[in-house]
Amino acid sequence: MNIKELEDQAVKFGLSPNVEARFGRKATDAKQGGFSYQKLVPNFRQPFGHRHEGQEEFYVVLSGGGTITLEGETRPLRQWDVVRVAPKVARGFEAGPDGLEFLAFGAGETGDAEVLESFWEDVVG
Repeated sequence: MNIKELEDQAVKFGLSPNVEARFGRKATDAKQGGFSYQKLVPNFRQPFGHRHEGQEEFYVVLSGGGTITLEGETRPLRQWDVVRVAPKVARGFEAGPDGLEFLAFGAGETGDAEVLESFWEDVVG
């Protein structure tokens, strides 16, 4: 299967055209993990953060750059960086001037995502 042929879920959730988000867990019939492709337009901050109760995730930056904020600590991202995020750690992404395109891989418990609507307010204070 081609990742770019999966349905863009960002459209469904009103995040398009600022975000492109394609998820492959169901499409590949994965049992213990999954993946997603995400693309943020230049200088766009995801409107929310998220965390997983038991799932570990890895993010691989394909192009562009920006930042990832983990529990209030912001780290730069650039092409080919890999970030591992442990379970229970809240995270959010912000694209830099060239946008941000990445793959996310999750392993462990499935369906345990918690959306954090006030993530940025809590981080910025």
